[in-house]
Amino acid sequence: MKRILAISLIFSLLFSLGSAKSLVIAQGEAKDINYSIKLTVTYVNPSGGTRIWNFTEEDRTISLFMNNAWQSVELKSITYPLDDLKNDTDGNNVAVLEFPKQQLLPGENMSYTVEYGVVSKPRIIANISEKESGTLDAIPQNLKGNYTRAEGPWLANDHALLELAHEIAGNEINVLKVIKSLVEWIKKNITYTDTHEVPLYPNETLSEGEGDCDDQAILLITLSRIMGIPSYLQIGTIYLPSRTLLEETYWGNHVRSVQRRIGWHGWAMVYVPPWGWLPVDLTFVTGDFADDPLNAVRHGAVVDQNTVQYMNVSKFDYVAASRQTRTFLLGNGFFIDMEDEMAEVAQTGVIRRLDPWVAVALVVVMITVLTSSFLIARRWRKRLEEPKVTSPSPLSLEA
Repeated sequence: MKRILAISLIFSLLFSLGSAKSLVIAQGEAKDINYSIKLTVTYVNPSGGTRIWNFTEEDRTISLFMNNAWQSVELKSITYPLDDLKNDTDGNNVAVLEFPKQQLLPGENMSYTVEYGVVSKPRIIANISEKESGTLDAIPQNLKGNYTRAEGPWLANDHALLELAHEIAGNEINVLKVIKSLVEWIKKNITYTDTHEVPLYPNETLSEGEGDCDDQAILLITLSRIMGIPSYLQIGTIYLPSRTLLEETYWGNHVRSVQRRIGWHGWAMVYVPPWGWLPVDLTFVTGDFADDPLNAVRHGAVVDQNTVQYMNVSKFDYVAASRQTRTFLLGNGFFIDMEDEMAEVAQTGVIRRLDPWVAVALVVVMITVLTSSFLIARRWRKRLEEPKVTSPSPLSLEA
């Protein structure tokens, strides 16, 4: 199993959003919103150790976010030049950086910073209803072949999960009704928690009866796949202007995370005919699940423009990769510092939300300028009103 630092570390932060289901999402924006996202990663090999950190291609790989009808993202700046552009196992666009050195000796560290420019567009979710939903037979076979397999973290062959899926769904063939039943069961039986430092497999979430955003999404995806419903995981960032600073450590302090106005989140994507792919959010939703479990589709985080879609996971076993990364860091005594920052930006590139003291300073400057302009104008008007005095000519002076 390859060591994928960039991906596995992102997933270690998914629970940092906390119990975000209590937050209110403002929907219905009618215009584009611009964001800046800056991610900084520092690899540290502390002094006093004996191990050498030999960088792999995975250590140098970054995601390029998504470009679709809901958003456009461009790479604005990066510390090191790009060595390669390609797709990862799940088809996400990624870039490989050209590091200035291939290894870290004891006492050395190395950082890189990536900045993205985001245009988040108005979003429309399908007007779904159980009555209009297609049946399991209406799902294209090629999608079933690609997105219902027991691969990656989706343990679709697990006996307990097989029994649970069929027990919940029964003989129902209406796809949306099946999804609704699965969401309802998870919300009643799985408690939200953010105490796990590595993601869980679906059988672990089931046995422990708890999990964070991606843990619950993985369980839903696995149950959906068992029922023949194509599904995969999607993750993204959420703009949280009230989160000025969140600093946390993980994995015995070997990973330090600083987040400014940003949170990481994960949700399921399921295929429901005739509408196609729909998001299903189990932990960050506007509205009450008790009123309608399908609020998980209609009012999830990704429906709001504050959310930026980062990457899809359909085949890659990031649960195993996360645990392997944790073992790698702890076993070698290496450390990683991550700083993530998100800001809303005006069309001109100026950050909209100014620091209060900056705003006060601007007001003071404006008042000063206006006052000075008024006094200068008054002075010149007074001079214009004064009687003119004719200067003596050169001849009169000579006389």
